[in-house]
Amino acid sequence: MSILTYLYNKCLATLLRAIVRLGGGRIRAFPDEVRHIASRDPGRTIKIHVYRAARTSAPSPVLINFHGSGFLLRLHGSDDEFCQQVRKETKYTVLDVAYRLAPENPFPAAINDVEDVVKYVLACSDQFDSSRLSISGFSAGGNLALAASATLFPPETFRSLIAIYPVLDLNADPATKVAPDPKGRVIPAPVGRFFHRCYVPTFDKRDPRISPKFAQLDRFPRRVLMITCAGDSLALEAEELAEKLQQEGAYVVSERMNGCNHAWDKRTRAGTPQRQAKERAYNLAVEMLNE
Repeated sequence: MSILTYLYNKCLATLLRAIVRLGGGRIRAFPDEVRHIASRDPGRTIKIHVYRAARTSAPSPVLINFHGSGFLLRLHGSDDEFCQQVRKETKYTVLDVAYRLAPENPFPAAINDVEDVVKYVLACSDQFDSSRLSISGFSAGGNLALAASATLFPPETFRSLIAIYPVLDLNADPATKVAPDPKGRVIPAPVGRFFHRCYVPTFDKRDPRISPKFAQLDRFPRRVLMITCAGDSLALEAEELAEKLQQEGAYVVSERMNGCNHAWDKRTRAGTPQRQAKERAYNLAVEMLNE
């Protein structure tokens, strides 16, 4: 990437971040602890929000979660409600990870952070039960969870994988993707292309670490929850993977939330179908972890 291209992407990313921040308000998260763990890069740490399980003692089962971002939006903490519910209704401690973002840190920076955090958990046997390690993610975070679990670690590393409206294929032009519900408010194709261009400026987007759609099916965890949205152009690729995994013998729960758009769960009103869908999705995650 040339310096001029980088500066152009940086300016657009800064503008987009400001628009999202003004439209969504300040992110408020209430973890039990904020931890900074060592990165593979000297002198650098990875920030983690720790939500301690309410009904267990150390070493506890652990869920590692990755927030949505389009690979460039600063939304760490936006999954606070999900993390709080998991820690209250399961025996899992939740680690919510602030991975590196593009365009400042393009691929493979984010997936390297994912790998470093998983290795950190596996090395902390006094704190975490590695036999009950699960991984989850929303949108771009779902991409990271799927990619890491299917390419960086053996399938048995993770007891369960929870992917909520993930992006599976960065190789395809976003304009070619359609939502099951044509009335849905999809991510505009130019915005999708910009996300992809910032995150993967030079690598082959068919690399399964980038597009988990191309990973070998037997490399994924054997227990998967896939949540999609009818108004999301990313839904069909996620549902296709869920169906293939089920055909391969994995235990898969796949559910499409009707009347919902991408990232619908971050802003819902009481008494609406969207709130009911949010409760349904989070409850399915809790059930998957408790089984």
